[in-house]
Amino acid sequence: MSNQEAGPRQPYIGGQAVVEGVMMRSPKSFVVAVRRHVGGVAIREQAWGQLLPGLKFMRWPVFRGALVLAESLHNGFSALKFSSEHGLPPEEGGGKKSVSTSALLAFLFSSIVLAADGEPSAGGGTPAPKKESSTGADLMLGFATLMMVLFFIGLPHALTWLVGKAVGPSFDTTSFSFHLVDGVFRIGILVGYVWVLSKTDDAATLFRYHGAEHKAIWTYEAFKPLTVAEARPFTTRHPRCGTSFLFIVVGVAVLMHVAVLPFVPRLHPNDFVNQVLMIFIKIPMAFPIAGIAYELQRWSAKDSCPAFIKALTKPGIWLQKITTQPPTDAQQEVALLSLDRALAREEGKPKSPEGVTLYETFAQAAA
Repeated sequence: MSNQEAGPRQPYIGGQAVVEGVMMRSPKSFVVAVRRHVGGVAIREQAWGQLLPGLKFMRWPVFRGALVLAESLHNGFSALKFSSEHGLPPEEGGGKKSVSTSALLAFLFSSIVLAADGEPSAGGGTPAPKKESSTGADLMLGFATLMMVLFFIGLPHALTWLVGKAVGPSFDTTSFSFHLVDGVFRIGILVGYVWVLSKTDDAATLFRYHGAEHKAIWTYEAFKPLTVAEARPFTTRHPRCGTSFLFIVVGVAVLMHVAVLPFVPRLHPNDFVNQVLMIFIKIPMAFPIAGIAYELQRWSAKDSCPAFIKALTKPGIWLQKITTQPPTDAQQEVALLSLDRALAREEGKPKSPEGVTLYETFAQAAA
C-alpha cells in the first residue's frame, strides 16, 4: 500500500480501535478493517454518517465539538458491533460471543479518541443510517452519555460534597474552593478509570490497536508510504488523541465552574436537593465545555499554536502511555489497511464496493 499524493491541506483523519481491528474515517468515508477469528480480513466501507445534517450552524467552531463526539459514538458503536461479529470466536455451544464489559468500556474511551481525532464533515457526509439510529447505536449513545455524566460530573461532585460535609458550611457550592476540589477529583477519576481499564485483557488489546491507529495517522501526516516499516518509528502518542481531549475538557470545566458557579445562589434550602440541582446545572454546561476543548485541542496540534497552550495538553500526552501501547506488526497492518481504504474512498477511487467485503488472507485485502 502506498500513501496518496497529499497536498499541503490534507484532510483530517481520525480513528478508533475496535475488536481485533481499527476503524478509520476521513471527512466523507468510514472504513472498518478487522482480522477475522476464522482467518483473513473483513472490511466494511461506507460514507460517514452525519447527525443533524440540516443544522449547518452545528458545524461551526465551538458548536461542532459536542456534535462530532455524538457522531463518533453513534458510528463507533456500529464499528464495534461489526468488529465483534467478525473478530470474536463463538462461545461454547455455538452462540455468538458477546463483547465483554471491559471491551465495552474501552470502546467508550476509544470513541472519544475518534471524536478528538476526527473532523466533522463540512457537508460531504450523509445522514446517519436510520436502521442503526433506531437500534443499538442510539442505545449505546444514551448509555455512553449516562456513563460520562455519572463518572465525570456526578461522582466528583458527590465526593466534593462529602469533603464539604467534613470541612464545614464555608466549603459550599458558592465557594471557589469547592469547584477546585471538584476538578481535582475529576482528574483523579479519569486517571484511575484509564489505569483500571488497562489491566483487563480486552482493553489491553484495544489499546495496542489504538497505538497502531496513531502510528498509521502519523505516517499519513508525514507523507510517508503506508507500510509497517514506515509506521514503526513513529510514537504511539498523538496530540489529537481523546486522552488529551479529556484532560482539556477537565481543565476547561474547572475554569468555567470556578468562574461561574460560585455566583449561583443556593437553589434549595435542603443541602442534598441543592447538590442535585447543581449537578443538573453542570450537565448542559458540558456542551460548550466540550466545544471549547475540541477547538483548543485542534489548535494545540498545529505548529502555530503558542507554547503555553501546548504545555497545557502535556498531561494528556503523558496519559497516553497507558491508553496506547506498541502494536504488533499484524495489528499495524490492519490499521494501515483501514487508512488506505478510507483515503481511497475519500479520493473517489474506492478499492471495493460500499458494504462488507471478506478476504481469505490479509495479502488479498492489501493487494
